[in-house]
Amino acid sequence: MADFVEVADRIWVARYPWADANVTVIAGNRGVVVVDTHASTDAGRAVLDDLRRLTSAPLFAVVNTHWHWDHTFGNAAFRAESPDLPIHAHERAAAALAAEGADARARLITDDPGHAEELARTDIVLPDTLFDLSAQIDLGDRVVELIHPGRGHTDGDIVVHVPDADVLLAGDLVEESAHPWIGEDSWPMDWAATLDVLLARFADSVVVPGHGVPVDSAFVSSQRDELAQIARQVRSLFEAGVPLSDAAEVGEWPWDPAEPGITQALSRGYEQCR
Repeated sequence: MADFVEVADRIWVARYPWADANVTVIAGNRGVVVVDTHASTDAGRAVLDDLRRLTSAPLFAVVNTHWHWDHTFGNAAFRAESPDLPIHAHERAAAALAAEGADARARLITDDPGHAEELARTDIVLPDTLFDLSAQIDLGDRVVELIHPGRGHTDGDIVVHVPDADVLLAGDLVEESAHPWIGEDSWPMDWAATLDVLLARFADSVVVPGHGVPVDSAFVSSQRDELAQIARQVRSLFEAGVPLSDAAEVGEWPWDPAEPGITQALSRGYEQCR
């Protein structure tokens, strides 16, 4: 059980210990939009239980900010609750979940034995309301904007903006409780520029990250600068002909070079530079 905490008018965030994942609820007079559904069908049901302690308003839509398991594997619980419920996402996020979701679940069953049983009984439900650049959800008395600002954490990241409250849900393009996760499907050479888009458009917004507490634009700018430094180092090392195997030790990094994110940034970055 987690408590939803109101961060702006009728916008609540609950932070769940497993994967330190945030789930956000946006209410309007047509119902509620739930942004990200947590990490399994059981976890999604727990979110629904917590939601019902918050409000009796009907479910209107779900949004997946990107395809990763800790943001989408709860989809089945919401679809079971409301069979016609639209699940919004970027078209590339839906394609990645279709292609990679089952393998990700299998790896997690092995790597996370404490949650293996609930992962094994989790059905992967794909988003079905897809877009490329932008879309809107009309809640009657307020509009929820869905925007793809560019590649970063994945190639299908979206942010969710509520203009009347000036709140931006950034997904894993921004993380507060850890460094941004640079994984095998990340785009480290693009990420800082994508955050530049957000900073230019949403400079005064309250920013809810995918993991951790809400932040402001100064925090996002600092994280953007770290990602830009990583990208500059990767390009410099690549252009200097430094072998990938030596690059982590040679470069100057804002984080511990032993972190997996630096290794992944180099691997992915060298691919992008070729």
